[in-house]
Amino acid sequence: MPNILLEANAIIYGDREKTYGDPAFNLTSIAEFWRLYLERKHNVLIALLPEDICQMMVLLKIARLMNDPTHTDSLRDMAGYVGLQGRIQNGFNGQMELPFGAQP
Repeated sequence: MPNILLEANAIIYGDREKTYGDPAFNLTSIAEFWRLYLERKHNVLIALLPEDICQMMVLLKIARLMNDPTHTDSLRDMAGYVGLQGRIQNGFNGQMELPFGAQP
């Protein structure tokens, strides 16, 4: 069985970063797009942070694992999102720029 944590680490510091760029910037962009979608589609005003995106993606992976708990891609992706959350929280050091409308 592959080492899921090592694979997730290699992915978030390698291929994914090359493809999607800086994780903090990318997750902040996703948070802003999702916030705007919810506001326009459902008239819901909500602040979403990059950490929220990581946690919601973990929840998505949990939902998929309910169908097949041994699916290693979902397990690896979950570990990757947890790793990204830790990475961006450690990288911001209190200097995080909050998305529009977000409260610290």
